[in-house]
Amino acid sequence: MNRSLSIIVPAYNEEARLPDSLRRIEEYVEQTGWDFHEILVVDDGSTDGTFGAATGFAAGNPNIRVLRNPGNRGKGYSVRHGMLEAKGDWCLFTDADLSAPIDELDTLWKALCREEADIAIGSRALDRSLIGVHQPGIRESAGKFFNLVMRLTVGLQIADTQCGFKLFRQDVAREVFSRQTLDGFGFDVEVLFVAKKLGYRTAEVPVRWNHAEGSKVGMFTGLQAFSELAMVRWNNLRGLYR
Repeated sequence: MNRSLSIIVPAYNEEARLPDSLRRIEEYVEQTGWDFHEILVVDDGSTDGTFGAATGFAAGNPNIRVLRNPGNRGKGYSVRHGMLEAKGDWCLFTDADLSAPIDELDTLWKALCREEADIAIGSRALDRSLIGVHQPGIRESAGKFFNLVMRLTVGLQIADTQCGFKLFRQDVAREVFSRQTLDGFGFDVEVLFVAKKLGYRTAEVPVRWNHAEGSKVGMFTGLQAFSELAMVRWNNLRGLYR
């Protein structure tokens, strides 16, 4: 099995913690023996010094590329941008705060090999004992409710669609993300739905996870994610995912 890796890091106003996260990613990948790797930072129209922090860290390091969205377009747009630019045989996207530690990539990789899957996704719901720092109670309850509504709306039997730690085979990523239409936080559901519709196999595996302060999910974006579930169903009826 080929061992080249692209890691996509969507970033919006992450100037403070991005350099440390990139350092941890780079150190981890260097130690794990991938034949080739690249880190793609996707700046989503940040209003702070995120772009400068990313380009400064990338200076002189050919393994790091910095992409820039045309304005603040959303996490879904950022991940799609990175996935369609990726060169590795395997493509991981991870949150800039590394809520799921980067070494949990080993967990996803082993699940892919063990289950002969095309996609492996991290899950906070399958083993909540692995959560070190929980989200505030109201957000955790909202996440559980979102998953219930998601199952009723689009029918995915996945315990946690929203964990920002997912690994795709590159050819699968191109097929899936080229069909993605949602730019907001509902994109996770959409790409997993598209993958299932195209016949790709997804392995969901528990990962260690710690809530980090400074979440970009506000009340409006959270409510928007619910409306985007209806969009996935409507897009499917219109045949957009064929």
